[in-house]
Amino acid sequence: MKIEFIYEKTCPNIEPTREQLVAAFDQLKLAPTWQEWEVSNATAPAYVHGYGSPTILINGKDLLGAAPNSDDMSCRIYPNSPSPNRGVPAAATIVAAMQAADANGKLSAGIPSKKFFGLNLSMLPTFGIALLPKLFCPACWPAYAGLLSSMGLGFFDYTPYLLPAMLFFIAIALGALVYRASQRHGHRPFYLGLVASGILLLSKFHFDNDPLMWFGLVLLMTASLWNTWPKKQAQGFCPACEV
Repeated sequence: MKIEFIYEKTCPNIEPTREQLVAAFDQLKLAPTWQEWEVSNATAPAYVHGYGSPTILINGKDLLGAAPNSDDMSCRIYPNSPSPNRGVPAAATIVAAMQAADANGKLSAGIPSKKFFGLNLSMLPTFGIALLPKLFCPACWPAYAGLLSSMGLGFFDYTPYLLPAMLFFIAIALGALVYRASQRHGHRPFYLGLVASGILLLSKFHFDNDPLMWFGLVLLMTASLWNTWPKKQAQGFCPACEV
């Protein structure tokens, strides 16, 4: 989504409007990013002329659907403005306009995407595989066979398939930690998940150490929760903004 902020340098409503714009991004849990144009600057494109100051364009359209009416910059008046002089658009107005311009419908005010929380489910098969016992003791097989038979299931020695299955589901879990990592907490949860996966594999298939395995599971769960935890955006401006 392309956000543009148009203003005239003597306008008294520049900073209050920036504050409302940052508040709108914060409500949507997005990093504040936009392009600024000062109309007297030689680098400003021709299409920014004729809008009142300040004006916010979303994907090239005015916040309230207004069209440029002249080449002369004038003060802008907004209905339902929090400012006494009504020269500043409300954050709620900006949020509504951004959501209306969102073609995919992914923006929600203050509500993290359900897709991100769904990524936690990718960890469940890894947990299940890790908790399956290795059937190295033939003397125990009758007991397992009796237990499975009571549930209507047949017995088979799945031990040879544990490692390939664990590697497969760990790859899925790590992939979920990498997926769109830049929109959440970067790659740090992935690195933690990588360490947790190494601990799981070593504890189950090399050391046969249950406490260490549980430690690995806790680390993997921590990485998953960290990955999907709602991120509070910094109250800052676009580094490329012109002031």
